[in-house]
Parts: sequence; structure tokens; C-alpha cells
Amino acid sequence: MCCPGCQAVANAIVANGLTDFYKYRTEKSQNPQQSMDELYETLSLYDKPELQKDFVKQEAGSLRQASLILEGIVCAACVWLNERHVMALPGVSEFRINYSSRRATVKWDDDKIHLSDILKAITTIGYVAHPFDAGRQEKLHKSERSRAMRGLAVSGLGAMQVMMLAVAMYAGESQGMDAGLRHFMRWISLLITIPVVLYAASPFFKSAWRDLKYRQLGMDVPVSLAIGIAFIASCWATLLNQGEVYFDSVTMFTFFLLTGRYLEMMARHRAGQASEELIRLLPVTATRVSEGEEQVVSASELQLADLVRIKPGETVPADGVIVEGKSSIDESLLTGESVPVSRSEGSEIIGGSINIESPILMRIDKIGEDTILSSIVRLLDRAQTEKPRLAQLADRVAGWFVAVILLLATAIGWYWWQHDPANAFWISLSVLVVTCPCALSLATPAALVAATGQLTRMGLLTTRGHALETLARATHVVFDKTGTLTHGRLQLEDVITLQDQPRQQVLKIAAALESASEHPLAKAIIEAADKEQLTATDISAITGRGMQGYIDGRLYRLGKPDFVAELGADIGQHEAFRQQKTVVALADEQHLLALFVLADVVREDAYDTLQALRDLGLNITLLSGDQGPVVSHVAEQLGIEDAHAGLLPDQKLAHIQAMQQSGDVVVMIGDGVNDAPVLAAAQVSVAMGGGSQIAHASADLVLLSEQLPHIVDGVVMARRSLAVIRQNLIWALGYNLLALPLAAMGMIAPWMAAIGMSASSLVVVLNALRLTR
Repeated sequence: MCCPGCQAVANAIVANGLTDFYKYRTEKSQNPQQSMDELYETLSLYDKPELQKDFVKQEAGSLRQASLILEGIVCAACVWLNERHVMALPGVSEFRINYSSRRATVKWDDDKIHLSDILKAITTIGYVAHPFDAGRQEKLHKSERSRAMRGLAVSGLGAMQVMMLAVAMYAGESQGMDAGLRHFMRWISLLITIPVVLYAASPFFKSAWRDLKYRQLGMDVPVSLAIGIAFIASCWATLLNQGEVYFDSVTMFTFFLLTGRYLEMMARHRAGQASEELIRLLPVTATRVSEGEEQVVSASELQLADLVRIKPGETVPADGVIVEGKSSIDESLLTGESVPVSRSEGSEIIGGSINIESPILMRIDKIGEDTILSSIVRLLDRAQTEKPRLAQLADRVAGWFVAVILLLATAIGWYWWQHDPANAFWISLSVLVVTCPCALSLATPAALVAATGQLTRMGLLTTRGHALETLARATHVVFDKTGTLTHGRLQLEDVITLQDQPRQQVLKIAAALESASEHPLAKAIIEAADKEQLTATDISAITGRGMQGYIDGRLYRLGKPDFVAELGADIGQHEAFRQQKTVVALADEQHLLALFVLADVVREDAYDTLQALRDLGLNITLLSGDQGPVVSHVAEQLGIEDAHAGLLPDQKLAHIQAMQQSGDVVVMIGDGVNDAPVLAAAQVSVAMGGGSQIAHASADLVLLSEQLPHIVDGVVMARRSLAVIRQNLIWALGYNLLALPLAAMGMIAPWMAAIGMSASSLVVVLNALRLTR
């Protein structure tokens, strides 16, 4: 026996000669303790390294990070309770829950606590947690929608039937209805209301009990009190056949509350689609090539160094490098950039992108939590779960608000009991329902999830929760030059021909000499040349100086002017040498044939972006470690008046700190490792998508699309988001401040209070969804 209660029941069955019960039952009774032991045993399996490799990311030392799905989350109070409970565990350094997607991110020290212990701790407070799986999350969403629809159906049918009876009883009072018939109708209303309270309203009671059990006042506490007290009072009045019944109010506001929550749930699912779309990018299967044979396998079976064949139209299953073939790759869902990019042998490609043109063979370099897609999803989840100051304030206010509501409802009920006992109960009921602060707690998370999801679709990934709030208040934008305002790679800017040879001819010669080189200069020249190249023989590279080789039996040199001059050509003093640019000379044994001028070219969209930022009232500064003339040239092209050159990382940091001390809210935009300290110091930092991983980790936003105009979109979206959050908070507080005195004066019936509360929450969510347009 699991407990004395079961033993007493079994003894009663035997003592009363009812042992045939055991003969005819279909299955063995389940021991609750045994069920928990089995659950704990299952959770312990998640400590095994072979299972953790798919969903756990190993960090420095024994630190681990994992994504989980939480079942049973119904409101912001559930999020608060779980975060507080898990963060109290020794060894857990971080635990955040995304209210919209029900996903949680947990970081722990595996030497102090195991993942199974964290999952068990969550189970003990009435929730279920398990490793994140996109397919399982979709099933949970379907299950959540199905449960909500069943609850709506039960409460809706119940409300309609009880209201029909209630209308008849209200009319009967003036028409002289028989007392026996009225009593019979009350009993019918009671029977119809029972499934509404016990089934449809059960989520409210479960959530409220959980909150009270852990000394937390959540939004469902006043709702459950209202439903429970009204139902019990109505049952008592029906049994004694005296007093008022509120079955119509109970069923109606249960129905309206569930309707509001269903609509809020659907809006939440829609707002959280950005991260779900990213998760679903990876294919289910992949074509693995082993010893020349192709085999279709599950994408989850792929290992590092596996070769995978990707046909046109197929999705790249993991991060890797092309080892054979050339094609265009569509990375739009990852970067927001709609134009496919060309990729060839040696190019890195990202899991989740789509092969457009030709078959390619790829070597897997990263799998599981180490892929770029996984890191993007983690960063997005972190942004949606971290709470800015407005959200933290709203959460604190909501907790105290519930306590104040309960005290006010008690005080108002006592006042009416002294002056008008007949109306005291339903007025207190209305106060409890109408002032529930659901809208207050939804005001910020709904807007943040909608805004970050929309920015992610544009290619601007938000990685910190405070980023949008702070970006909206920014006054100064600071740019690094290389890789940010410029492309960060050398491009052929000019070809100066000196011996009456056509431009394309000297380019073909240069490209042939550079064909075996991986130097950035070589790539720039080869990209500018025609596809039909000449063939060079006996090519040799002189490190740090240039290339030489034979074309059609003639010796050529390409490289630094002094290296080319050694072949016998007269270099002279051309004007190109006096520019602050890279100049490469081409010569044969007799003549200087051409000069190639290369430079890090300013991005085509840089000027318009800076002008748009100025139009938004932002000041622009350029901080660069490059030489003065080069920085001045770029600043002149872009109309930047405040430009500083030759700065080391600590000098850039000092500039940022000086701006902050003068009261500026600084946005820093950079891409390199040397920008990481400055990115971390700025109030808001943006890292270019092609920049280093260190820069990404230090930044608040990552420009995956590499399109500078999306920064302007980010500022505009941030300002819109802050405006929507303020509108939501003003609406939520204003509604409660307006509704409370009306309810206290008896001007709002309980069912009207239920409509008002549900409508208030829905207005907040729909207002937030405007950000997705």
C-alpha cells in the first residue's frame, strides 16, 4: 500500500465482501510513489553524455547550457515561480523562460548539480520540463490549443444553458413564477455549472493553488477566489432554497476568461513564430556519402567530418565547408538578405540555408548546439526572456497589485455588508474579477516578442532583452570603419594600363598569375577578371612580395612595385603610388604593363544609412584604428564630421566612456575582435553578421543581413516598441483604475467584469501584434 488511505479502502472492500472488484478490474492500480520513481529514473537518463550531445552546449570548464520546454506555464506568475525556484538550486547560474514559446534556457555547473536534478526540481512544483525538440513543441502547441478548445466548448455550452434558465428566473420574478419551479431551475443550473467549474475552470484553480503553495500571489488567485466563492455560495443557497445564486455569473465569466486566454494564446504562438521558424529550418533527412555510395539518413545521425550531398532545392543539414561543386545559396531566412550568395569549394555554408543551382558536396564541421543556427536561436531566446526595466517594474507591481486587490475586495465587501447586505457579495465578486492584472503582466513581454521576431525576419538579431528599450533612447551612434562602413575586404578600384593594352587583357594576365594564390589581393583581382582566363606555368610565389610565372613563354611579375622593378621594368613615380591605397604592379621583362589600385570600398548603402540616422536625430562618430588619410577619405565620402583615426582598442573605449559621461546614450557598431571591449562598454552594441564570434557574444544585436539600412529599421522598431509598451502599461493601469471604482459602486455585474478583464488582456496583445506589420 502506498498510504494509510489506500489500506483503509482495501480493508473496507474485503470486510464488505466486495473482493470481486479485484477479479473484474482491467488493470493494476498505479502506485503514485512508483510513478514518481519511474519519472525520476527517466529524467536521470538526460545526464548521459550521448543524449546530451544533441541539446547541451558545453562551455568553459564544467559549465553547461541547454534549451528546455516547460509544460504547464499559463501566466507570468508561472514564469516567476519557476525562475525563482530553479535559480535557488546550488550550481544553477542562469534560468530564463520565454513566456511566448514556453522555452527555457538553463546554465549550470555540472560539478555541483546535474541536469536531471534541475528537471526533478521543476517537477516537484507541478510543471514538466524536458529537452527542447521542435517536433515535440509543435505537439505541445496542438495539445494546448486542443485543451483550450475543449474548455471553451464546455464553458460556452454551460454558459448558454445556465443563462437561458437565469433569464427565465429573472423574468419569472415579475411574472409570478412558482417557487417550486424556480427551485427546480436552480438545481438544473447547479448540475450544468458543475462541469464548467470542475473541468473548464480547473486551470485557474491549479495555477492558484500552486501560487499559494509557494507563497506567491499570481493573476489566477483572485480569479479562482471569485469563481470558487461564487459557486460555493450558490450551491449553499440552492441547498437551503434561500438567498441569491450566481451560476450565470460563474459560467459566463469562466467562458469569457477562457475566450480571452485562448485568443491571447493564439496571438502568443503567432508572436513567437520567429524562433520556431528558425528551428524548423533544418531538414529531417540528409544524403550522406561514404566510400562513394550515397545513403539517406536522419539528419540527427550526422557526425563531424561526414560528407553530405546537397541537391538543388535541398536544405543544408548542418554547418560545413563545400569540398566539391559551386552553387548559389539562399540564406534569407537566416540573414534576411533575399539575394542568393555564390558559394564554391572552400566556402563555408550555414545549416538551414537552401541550395539553389547545382549539386554540392559538403563536409560537416559543426552539429547540434554548436551550429550557427542554434546560436542564433539561443541569442533570440535570451533576448525574449531577459526583462528590461519596464518589464521588471510591471512584474513587481503585478505581484503587489494582487495583494491590494484582495484587501480592497475584502474592504469593499465589508462596507457593502454594513450598508446593503443583499449586494455585498456580487459587488466584491466584480471587484475581484475586473481588477485582475493579467494585462499588466502581458504588456511588455507581448511587445518584446513581437518586435524581436519581426527584427529577426529582417536580419537584425536581438540578443539582449534591454536592447530595444535602450536603442529607443539612443542619442549617439559610433561606427568602426573596416568591415562596418566598408566591406572589410580589398576590392579592385581601378586598373591603370600603361602600354596600350586593353583593361581585360592585363586583368587576364594578372588573374592567371594569381590563380594559385589564396591572398585577399588575389581574390579581388580574380573576381574582377573575365571567366575565360589565361593559363600560367611555372608559377612561383615570393612571400610578402608577389607572384611570377610564364604565359605563352613570356615571363611576368605581379606584386609590389620594387619586386616588379627587379625584373627590369622601369616603374617610375606614378601618381597612384602617392594615394593611401594598395597598388599592385604588373610587368614583363621590358615594360611596366599596368597598375592595379585596390581599396577597402565603402558600402553602397552607408551614406543613405547615415543620413537616415541623422534624420532620426542621432549624432554620428567614426572611430577607427586605420591611418589618418584613409579614415579622412571615408569620412569625407560619408559626410562624417566627427572622425578619429589611429585608435587602439583602449583609446576607442576611452572615447565611448567620455561620451557616456557627458550624458549620451551610445550605440556602437563594429565587427572585429578588437571591437569587443567597446561593444561591451556601449549602452547598445551592434555586431556585423560577418564579424567574429567574440564580437557577437559582446553585442546586444547582430546584423545578420550585413545590410546597414536594417540598423535604421532597428532604431525605428525600438522606438515603436517602447511606444507600444508604454501604451500597453497605460492602458492596463488606466483600465484597472477606471474599472475598480465602477465595480466598487456596484455599476459592473460579475459577468461584465469578466468581459472587461478578458478584453483588457486582448487589447494589450493585439496592440503588441501591430509591431509585426
